[in-house]
Amino acid sequence: MRGQTASTATTPACGSTAPGTTTKDRAGSIVAASMAAGLVAAVVLVAAPFVPARENVLTGVVLLGFALGWALLAVLSVRFSDRPQRWAVAPAAFMAAFMAVAGLASLSGSATVHTVLGWVWPPVLLGLVVWTFLRARRRRRARSARWLLYPVMAALAISSVGGGYETVREWLDARAYQMPGQLVDVGGHRLHLHCTGSGGPTVVLEPGLGGSSSDLGWIAPAVARDTRVCVYDRAGRGWSDATDGPQDGAHVAADLHTLLERAHVPGPYVLAGHSFGGLYVLSFAAQFPDQVAGLVLLDSTAPQPGPAAPTTPEPDHLVGRVCALLPALAHLAAARLLAQMSYDTLPPPSLGEARAHSATARHLHSFLTESLAGAASTQQASTLTNLDGKPLIVLTADTGHDTHWQSAQNHLATLSTNSLHRIAHATTHASLTDDQADSAAASQAIRDVVASVATSHPLAPSMTTASPSLSPRTTISREPSALGAINRTSCIR
Repeated sequence: MRGQTASTATTPACGSTAPGTTTKDRAGSIVAASMAAGLVAAVVLVAAPFVPARENVLTGVVLLGFALGWALLAVLSVRFSDRPQRWAVAPAAFMAAFMAVAGLASLSGSATVHTVLGWVWPPVLLGLVVWTFLRARRRRRARSARWLLYPVMAALAISSVGGGYETVREWLDARAYQMPGQLVDVGGHRLHLHCTGSGGPTVVLEPGLGGSSSDLGWIAPAVARDTRVCVYDRAGRGWSDATDGPQDGAHVAADLHTLLERAHVPGPYVLAGHSFGGLYVLSFAAQFPDQVAGLVLLDSTAPQPGPAAPTTPEPDHLVGRVCALLPALAHLAAARLLAQMSYDTLPPPSLGEARAHSATARHLHSFLTESLAGAASTQQASTLTNLDGKPLIVLTADTGHDTHWQSAQNHLATLSTNSLHRIAHATTHASLTDDQADSAAASQAIRDVVASVATSHPLAPSMTTASPSLSPRTTISREPSALGAINRTSCIR
């Protein structure tokens, strides 16, 4: 009897807490294990090579991973705790259902469905967070468990508020900033094109990496006083449609050629590219030499000769998968916070347009896609080796660059026997387009190439002093040098 009594005393009943382990301790362990399992599942699914590297798909598998974590919390608390947390089924079901609905919306391709979903999910999630908080507070007395759950609930609440704010702001932006030009189908997607001014030759402006037509708010009006000038948005930027196709220099140049042709903008053109946009105009000149009358390279990224680089990362490339997932953060207003700290020196309405466009998920996706194709773009631009005497001005900012960059700029000027290399003093890479005073040097360089084309006269150093306001800021350098080892494919506009 004594042995039986001892045995009875030391054997816990089914579902009760084992000796030496309190319910409080076990509750914290269950919450920690469940949330950790959800996080691990999300990471594993994102890295899984069989999961397509697309934003909507990767976002869905992240939600599926976290749904698994909530489901585990409900199951494990029922099985191993005397305080079951069946309420955890609700967030698990919400995340699984949201993943399914978002997937169907993506398959439908309907903008209306996406819009409705964007308005619905933030308030539903916020209501679920409030309900979950109240249920957890009522059912869970263990302090450790509460302090593990509360940060998760806070993150979900912030996400819902951010998602609702982003939806409202995009709705307001669409009404505040109407498209000034036209949308032209270039084959599977439409690009925005806006032309102003009159005369010839027509100037086509190419913004840098991450840029849109609004980034050229100082230069386009200044050039339009002398000739016709066209600005456009690459795929996924500004008012242009997004595309899943490659966005390396060769594809960007082909899209631009189709855009100008279908919009009935006659060539040949004077192409002006800033930063990474310089690579794109060089690729255009290499592919369509008869459509180029002259070039202006505004602190252009330098081409990089070498073996052909892949235009997109391999499907199982982890960096590519992370970059495919990052645009989802823009749906939570994360990109908008950064956008509000940028473009301060642009004129209205370009300032508001640039901030509104750069805050969207499709803009971020386009930016990352071009960045990943940077090595291919620098290699493709190097195929242009001779402009056959067409006028070329290379304009370089004198602040923020090393000697390799300056040497590469000198080398770019050797592409034509009719070229000038100007150094714009007291300017930076960004201020050449963003700042009213500094962009005057860029506008003047474009006008000088236009004048050279229109009159068939070669460029001359004396053209630098055509505008008195530029004389103290701009000098000329014609010192050719080797290109050197340089690969400036970092995220610069």
